[in-house]
Amino acid sequence: MLAILDWTVAILTILYALLLMAYRYWFGRLKTFERDDAYNDNIRFTVVIPARNEAANIKACVDSILSQDYPLDCFEVIVIDDFSEDDTAFIVKAIGYDFPNVHLLSLADYFKPGEMNSFKKKAIEKAVSQAKGQWIVTTDADCIIPKQWLTLYNAYILQNKPVFVAAPVMFIKESGILNEFQVLDFLALQGITAAAVVAGKHSMSNGANLAFEKSAFIAVGGYQGVDQIASGDDMFLMHKMKVTLSNRIGYLFHPGAIVLTKAMGNWKDFIMQRIRWSSKARYYDDNSIFWVLLLVYLYNFSFLLLLLSGDYSSLSITIAFKIFFELFFLQPVADFFKMPGQLRYFPLYQPLHILYTLIAGLFGQVKTYTWKGRQVK
Repeated sequence: MLAILDWTVAILTILYALLLMAYRYWFGRLKTFERDDAYNDNIRFTVVIPARNEAANIKACVDSILSQDYPLDCFEVIVIDDFSEDDTAFIVKAIGYDFPNVHLLSLADYFKPGEMNSFKKKAIEKAVSQAKGQWIVTTDADCIIPKQWLTLYNAYILQNKPVFVAAPVMFIKESGILNEFQVLDFLALQGITAAAVVAGKHSMSNGANLAFEKSAFIAVGGYQGVDQIASGDDMFLMHKMKVTLSNRIGYLFHPGAIVLTKAMGNWKDFIMQRIRWSSKARYYDDNSIFWVLLLVYLYNFSFLLLLLSGDYSSLSITIAFKIFFELFFLQPVADFFKMPGQLRYFPLYQPLHILYTLIAGLFGQVKTYTWKGRQVK
């Protein structure tokens, strides 16, 4: 029986190693975007920010957008208040008094809480319907936006003619084990996202930093067909545009485009966030993502089986291989995000990474989870 388990784990290890080597190869194909001064038109953007109970963060987020080096008359900001129970709406209104290109919409003016399951998708759809911009750029209310953000998006869109653009996101570095672990985990996710886009493979993106053409959003019917799924506003939309609009998907690979966001402040919120992310896995039409997620889950589950079987020698060897190939993939990713020193902690967090992967993958398939103070199906 142990021999069968060892052979199974060996096969999974080989498949996992090949996957990471492929990601490393495709990430290495990325070149830092260079602006061509011959393209000097200004696209009109609408920056969309869904916000729920973000009074502590929304002003810093909007202020960072208003501090762009992009002309103020060439973009607007629409914040959609998602039934907030704090002063989020009041703060946005106050900003709007000084900046007429900052607008507030309230979901409560259009829907009742029980009418929907995916609040964020409805918020984005409502904002897009009222947007004046040719292009929609989305971010989250707890993000800080770099100064060149819209300028880089503008140049990239003019030079490459995409309909959807993904871009990098990173957690704000703070002290503490939880923050360190999340930064390392997110480095991997961001590296995979960039590699997958440049490879033209599975549809991956992050709603904290992406852009899409408004006419393309309308052409694919917005979130129609996936609007009953609570999460996945970013990846489902990307997949629809990829398969419908001739795969005109791009990745804005530039350090000046990195959006910073807050990591979860406690372990409970972290687990709930990862459960929310994994909850959409069974709805993917993109089969390549499903098989990758299945491989990753089975590989991590094999460590549990090795532990329970008492096969500690194979367990140690397999974990060593896992660490080696993951570091091989992560090294250029950490360099891009200017976090190479962060990798020295990576081996220490392996048990925690395996455990959370198993928990989030399992509980992500149950019917409900708690997010931002409400139960979500």
